[in-house]
Amino acid sequence: MDIDLFYTEKGEGEPIIFLHGNGENGGYFVNQVDAFAERYHVYLLDTRGHGKSPRGDAPFIISQFADDLAAFMDEKKIAKAHVLGFSDGGNIALVFAIRYPEKTDKLILNGANLDFEGLTEDCKDWINGAYSKALERYRTDPAALRDVEMIGLMVNDPNIPPAELAKISAPTLVIAGTNDLIRREHTELIAAGIKNSRLVFIEGDHFIAHDAPEKFNAATLKFLSE
Repeated sequence: MDIDLFYTEKGEGEPIIFLHGNGENGGYFVNQVDAFAERYHVYLLDTRGHGKSPRGDAPFIISQFADDLAAFMDEKKIAKAHVLGFSDGGNIALVFAIRYPEKTDKLILNGANLDFEGLTEDCKDWINGAYSKALERYRTDPAALRDVEMIGLMVNDPNIPPAELAKISAPTLVIAGTNDLIRREHTELIAAGIKNSRLVFIEGDHFIAHDAPEKFNAATLKFLSE
């Protein structure tokens, strides 16, 4: 790997890797760390170009981030781990579980989507507007490239055909908010496409792990312990 991913860790036991959303960092999971570290060895990663992890020269795309995770696990001699991904982190986790089934123990997908069409219309309108503005700024300001790449992740990535979900062999929890940015039927499509999956909706929006941590933690820890 061309970069060293920044991470923090806590706890002992089976490894579980947390993957944050677009433009965020591992600190998003502040309300999960202590609860999960009581039973697991928690790793909080900053994705390439996010938080304290450098951008590097590799493509700024979801599939590269999945490959980065595999390389990180090899560097830390983690043969297999539970993977919990939120939003774009959930998309990374999806691609990772498809590409690296041998490295995936249990999978938790929080607010993930297969493609741009999985988002609600209001969310798509907002992202398209922000992307257009970033592209316009980039014409005169090279520093706007970061925004173009970051927002472009949500517009152009991922592009996972539903049939690819059948390749996921890991027991999977698909979890989302009742008023999520991901369309409910799209979340249901993801759960239906994964053979060994469970679907849970928690009252709230896209950010249930942060805003409703007790319910989110209880559902995910129950799934992991079974």
